[in-house]
Amino acid sequence: MKNEKLLYIHIPFCDSKCNYCAFNSYTNINHLKKEYFNALKKEFSQYNDLNFYTLFIGGGTPSTMNIEFYEKLFKLIEKNIKNAKEITIECNPNTSYEWLKEIRNFGINRISFGVQSFNENKLKFLNRNHSSFQAIKSIENAKKAGFDNINLDLIYSTKVDTKELLENDLKIAFSLPVTHISAYSLTIEENTKWEGDFEKRKENEELEIYFINKIKEKFDQYEISNFGKKCLHNIGYWEGREYIGIGSGAVGFLQMDNKKWKKNQLHHYTNIPLTNNQYTTPQPIRYYTQNNVYEYIKNPCKYKYEILSNEDLKKEKIFLGLRSIVGFNEDILNINEKEKVEILINEKKLYKKNKRIYSKDFLLADAITSYIIS
Repeated sequence: MKNEKLLYIHIPFCDSKCNYCAFNSYTNINHLKKEYFNALKKEFSQYNDLNFYTLFIGGGTPSTMNIEFYEKLFKLIEKNIKNAKEITIECNPNTSYEWLKEIRNFGINRISFGVQSFNENKLKFLNRNHSSFQAIKSIENAKKAGFDNINLDLIYSTKVDTKELLENDLKIAFSLPVTHISAYSLTIEENTKWEGDFEKRKENEELEIYFINKIKEKFDQYEISNFGKKCLHNIGYWEGREYIGIGSGAVGFLQMDNKKWKKNQLHHYTNIPLTNNQYTTPQPIRYYTQNNVYEYIKNPCKYKYEILSNEDLKKEKIFLGLRSIVGFNEDILNINEKEKVEILINEKKLYKKNKRIYSKDFLLADAITSYIIS
């Protein structure tokens, strides 16, 4: 159902910090795991009357948490996800078969491994804490444990990449029982070990295109970085579904226009005065939990928020639609923007089907979006 929301739960604990990682994750806060669950429980209490279409447990490294943690977590949310179509968890590629077998019992039906590469030197370069053998074994064990929907992440455009290295990564990936590959071009983010000019990505557009085309020989591309059996949770983001994010550093999005929200749901997100326990606001909002895990544990229901304008939403719908198979409805465009779309259709960059606009090259999403709405 289109009105069902997505649920994301963030686990900020990690065994090691990768050189390129800009996610809200830490290696030195393991003593906070009990307190963190209690904070999650408090935050989730606001949403215990909602049903969720999908659940995604990400991080950080969710597989650093023991089975007892997930026993408590799934007991907390079980009635809210009883009709969920997809439940995903992220794992390190050194996870034991015993953990995989037990986690499968909670109804998780999709698993994602942050492999990044099967090349030992590249793994060391990225500061990954697993070996190629461990990655292969973990994926095989996931299949043995009953997972039929398995993703692996790969990174390309690093300074150590060669055609032979990338070909071998794909050769191994294609030999494994995976249904999905996420392939990400390395970007140097702020607040990472490689921030600034320390490790520039390797500029080789021809090699990057070759790598993506090789993946497309085995898996259908449905988004700029994703190939294979579609991830319903991510497609939900691109479709503009509402999503609830809980945990330190999580993000949520609520389409609050034309809806009435009870005071106890709304006051966490806005500072707009409320009357009669109800309020109708004309704009959707995006909210952000606290990044600092200590502060989050003290007050898990404290948020920063932004009210989104119609233009903000239009830009997001166009950009996310054009970088995926989702596309966007032409009715959101004004006359001038529709004329620009027609030009791009004539130039064979876009195409239209049943009033929806789609891109023929997901890599052009940025440029085309800027052109349409400029």
